[in-house]
Amino acid sequence: MKDPVWNKYLIERDRELWDAAGYGTRQGFGKRPVILIIDVNYAFTGDRPEPILESIKRWPNSCGEDAWEAMRHIKRLLDAARTKGLPVIYTTNDWRADRWDAASWRWKGRRPREMRANAEGAQTDLAGNEINAEIAPQPQDIIIRKLKPSGFHGTPLTSLLVNFKADSLIVAGTSTSGCVRATVIDAFSENYRVAVVEEGCFDRFWTSHAINLWDIHAKYGDVIGIDEAIEFTGGLPDDLFDLPSGTPL
Repeated sequence: MKDPVWNKYLIERDRELWDAAGYGTRQGFGKRPVILIIDVNYAFTGDRPEPILESIKRWPNSCGEDAWEAMRHIKRLLDAARTKGLPVIYTTNDWRADRWDAASWRWKGRRPREMRANAEGAQTDLAGNEINAEIAPQPQDIIIRKLKPSGFHGTPLTSLLVNFKADSLIVAGTSTSGCVRATVIDAFSENYRVAVVEEGCFDRFWTSHAINLWDIHAKYGDVIGIDEAIEFTGGLPDDLFDLPSGTPL
């Protein structure tokens, strides 16, 4: 992998401690990985690539043009995974129209109002929780709708992974410091091996993005480059999984 994005944020003491204490040991890939794409919806990408300070005028939670750059790499990952028949699972948010079930989200200031504004203020027919068409799910893919940051919390994700006999996840999406991190920690807690694709993750704040990738790599999973992810998936056997047909019965 190229020089990690977090390197420029570390002080010398952090570098010394990292080496001395043995953080960041590679755990390696599993043998039956599932691709997990977290919350790459219009609320977080906006409806076109533009600087974040422009994008948030219409999509207040947008990560701006960084989201569109990350989607280029996510598309590469998805193409490689589908060629090998790997399961692809997407998460996205899903609240009631009145946001009653947002619950604890309401305790942090303006965010519930901003979430509501994503669709209303964008002056578009696109819904904020709709997954961006640039990486649109295919009929055989699975979409999980969630209320909280982690893709595991209150969702059927664990049972789906059991059904696939999965032992690992390859993760991309947003936000690095929020839903990606929460999902990775829960996957770690369920004893899945986790690889996070650096170029396929994005956040509103560069510092949060970088430092959370660093912390994930230190303790919970392997942060890898997109080329390594594609090389690994390309070396897997074909047809490891019994995928959904995507055809209505």
